[in-house]
This record gives sequence, structure tokens and C-alpha cells, in this order.
Amino acid sequence: MESVLNVLGGIPWWAWVLFFIVLVALRDIFFQKAHTISHNFPVIGHLRYWLESIGPEMRQYFVANNREELPFNRIERGWIYASAKKENNYEGFGTDRDIYAHQHIFVKNAMIGYQAPKGHPNAENPNFLPCAKVIGAYNKRKKPYRPASVINVSAMSFGSLSARAVESLNHGVGKSQAYHNTGEGGLSPYHKTGGDVMFHFGTGYFGVRSREGNFSMEKMKILVDENPCIKAIEIKLSQGAKPGKGGVLPGAKISPEIANIRGVEVGKDVLSPATHKAFSNISELVELIENIAEETGLPVGIKGAIGKLDQWEELAKLMKNTGNGPDFITIDGGEGGTGAAPPSFADHVSLPWVYGFSSVYRIFKNHGLTERVVFIGSGKLGFPAKAAMAFAMGVDCINVAREAMMSIGCIQAQICHTNRCPSGVATQSKWLQNGINIPLKSDRLAQYFKTFRKEFLEITHAAGYEHPCQFSMNDIQVNVDDDYLSSDLEAVYSYQKTEVPFNNMQELYDCVYLGGKGVLEKTS
Repeated sequence: MESVLNVLGGIPWWAWVLFFIVLVALRDIFFQKAHTISHNFPVIGHLRYWLESIGPEMRQYFVANNREELPFNRIERGWIYASAKKENNYEGFGTDRDIYAHQHIFVKNAMIGYQAPKGHPNAENPNFLPCAKVIGAYNKRKKPYRPASVINVSAMSFGSLSARAVESLNHGVGKSQAYHNTGEGGLSPYHKTGGDVMFHFGTGYFGVRSREGNFSMEKMKILVDENPCIKAIEIKLSQGAKPGKGGVLPGAKISPEIANIRGVEVGKDVLSPATHKAFSNISELVELIENIAEETGLPVGIKGAIGKLDQWEELAKLMKNTGNGPDFITIDGGEGGTGAAPPSFADHVSLPWVYGFSSVYRIFKNHGLTERVVFIGSGKLGFPAKAAMAFAMGVDCINVAREAMMSIGCIQAQICHTNRCPSGVATQSKWLQNGINIPLKSDRLAQYFKTFRKEFLEITHAAGYEHPCQFSMNDIQVNVDDDYLSSDLEAVYSYQKTEVPFNNMQELYDCVYLGGKGVLEKTS
């Protein structure tokens, strides 16, 4: 035995490498049948597969230019990272963006902008920017809610995001006075660490689910009673990533913790249908909204990605005739992306945000309903100029998902659906999650929101306004095409938004901090 070891020990290292290569080559040629390239080009063929596997990273860091990547380019990601870290997020030597490109946004600045006087809330706090409307005030809900921030965290569930990511987001919204949408995975302990919560449920009814998989009003009442952090309830009709498609939560991913939160069985596959079982038409949807609002006292709204408009028209008519209906409507763009989806859905089903929102808002304006509904926009709106456009079109708040993920460390690896997220944000791997420092990351989410609100206010003031709710369609211009290069939003989308009741920021400050009455309550 010793002599054999001596012989093996005398073989040079390069011989061992050569021996390994020969073994791989024999395996490629004679034993594997799945890959033609490695069969025809043994050993070398593996290099092709390896290069292909790191292609996205190579393009992201070395090939694509600063404005070229999708869904978020390097400049956009850099602005979020710098804003979250309170670093210099300025650019020098002028823009490198093609300002003649299709859909480029121009905010029209005033000759003399707005300047907050001494003692003004924004003179004391340059990121104070609450919603100008009160959710649930028009329908006189028992517990109306005014978001203290116009930017908030969109629907992302515990399960799709890691526990430490969800906890970081919730701590962060608490520090920045925003709200945190739970996503459809139910209310987890990680959603209850200091921030306001918007409870969101979809076709799986997770968290408010009966044993048979139906919606349970009793569980909803208990959930709201036991968790005063819940300020509003959102019913998901569809989402931008995969509108009209359900999903399967594999039993292998259902831990005892997730099973308890979602109200499902450990280790058993759970189907989320494409459509709801609690209602099958518009009148039943409105009835459910009113029942939930009556039983919980909270404002209730709906979320949808936009395609056909006939049922939105039906909803508007019913709301006008009955006085009932959702207190808020969240419009998600087809460019939404935190939910894993087949490319056919992600690429082609539902309209982009600007087309979808303008179509729905126009319907509600035609029926005289825009003042009673709080409109929330969601779909890559987490940048001040895009937010200005959204507010000019009629939005009252925006929700951000991927932008919030990036503020706590997401690097746009685009492998959220694999459970191998390298930043620990979109994975259930304990090892990868451990890289998330919750106090640090929550500070960064809060700082991103504060920086966003500050810069958004600066753009608002440059346009001559005190609050972004005052933006009109004529304040924003976009490039359309070569024959009609640039035009106001009103000309492009064929409507003018309804004027939002607003007196001044001091009144909003009194409402948020001193319990004063809001504008919408006075005017409705």
C-alpha cells in the first residue's frame, strides 16, 4: 500500500490534470447524450455553457452602456443606491440620455418657481410630502387613512422575499412614515415591526383563507382586530408581471412558518387560481368591498393591471349609481416584475402603465368619480421625473417594488425565481439572507424614500407648485414620434386630470401630526 502511495505521489500535477481532462472527454463522448455541443466538442464545449451562464453579468458590467440595460439601467440603479446611502447622486457635464427618444419626459419649469416661506413645513422638513387625499373619506369609512408619504412599498410577499428583506422594508417604512403592502402571502411577523401596513390578498386568500381555500370574513376581522398596524385592505385582481394567471406554491417550499402565515398545509402544493372564488362579476366585487369595509372599518381598494376596459366601465357606472365601491384603485403596469412569470405573460399581457392608467382614469373622470377615489400608480415610477408625470396624469400616491428592493441591496441579478438571489433579498436560503443587516438596510430604504420625496418636491417647486397634486397634464411634455415630436400629456392621452382639492402644505402637516381635518373630508 505504501509503495502504491509513493508511486501516486510521484506523478506530477500536470499529469493529474491531463488524466481528469481525459475522463471528462470520455464521459462527454460515450456516456452523456443530453448535450450535442459537449459530445461533439468534448471538454471545450463546457466552456461555451460556462460563458453562457455568466453572460448576463458580463453584459451588465462590461458590455451594456449606462442607459441600455433593462428593466433598470445603470444610471437608474446608481441613483437609487446613492440616494439610499445618502451619497452624491448628482451627475456632471450634462445628461447622457437621448432627450429626443420616444417617451422622454420633460417637466415644464416655471419662470419663477415656488419658494417655501419661513415656518413652512418643507422649510423645516424638506422631505415632508403626504398624500393630498384621504383614503376612505368619501365613503365615510370608520377608519379613513391618509398616507403620510406619497411613495410607499408595493405588494411583495414573505415567501417571494426573504424574512430579513421584509423586516428591513417594514422597519424602513416606519422610519420614513410610509406604508408597506404585504403582497398576497399573508401578514407575517416581519411585517409588524413598526410600519403602517396595507393588507393585500389575491385568489389564494392567504392569511384570510378557510380550510377549503375560500375567503373567510371571520379571519379577516380577527386579523384586523389583532393588528392595528393594518390601515387599509387591497384586493388583487391582477398584477403587472402575470395578469390573469394563477400560480402554484410547491409543497417543498412550504415551511411550518409559511404554512401558519398563509393558512395552508405543510408540504402540500397550493394552487392560486387565475380568478377569484369570492366573486364572479363586478356587482359581487363591489358587494365584497362594502362588506369588508363594514366589518373591519378600514378603507378597501382594488389592484389591477389593465387590458380590456369594458368591466372598468361597468365598475364606474355601478359606483356612480350606488355610491359604493373601492376607496382606492392601484393601477399596475405591464412592466411590473417582482412576480415570476412566463415570458409570454411578462412581455405581452396587459398594457404598460402610462397606457393602462390613462385609459382607466379617463373612464372614472367621464363618470365624475375621480375625486372620491385615491389613485395609486405602480410600475417603475420610483424616480422623481416619472413620478411628476404620474401625478400630472392623476395619481395620488405611488408604490415601488423593485426600486425598494434595490435600496436594500438588490443588484438586478434577475434570478428571483430560482431561490439563489445573491443579495439575500429574494430567497429563502438562510445563508444568503444572513448577508442582510436589518438596521442598516432599513435605514437605506428610509433614506431612499426621503431623498425621493425631497427631489420630487424640488421638481414640484421648480414647476411653480407647492404640492405635486397640483401638477396638470399641461405641465409635462413627452416625445411621441418623428412626425409629432413632443406634446403635452393632455394632447397625447386626450383628457385633463381633475383638480385635486388642496389648500396648502401646512394643512396637511396639521392633519398628519396634529390630527387636523383633511382637505377631502371638507370638500366631500
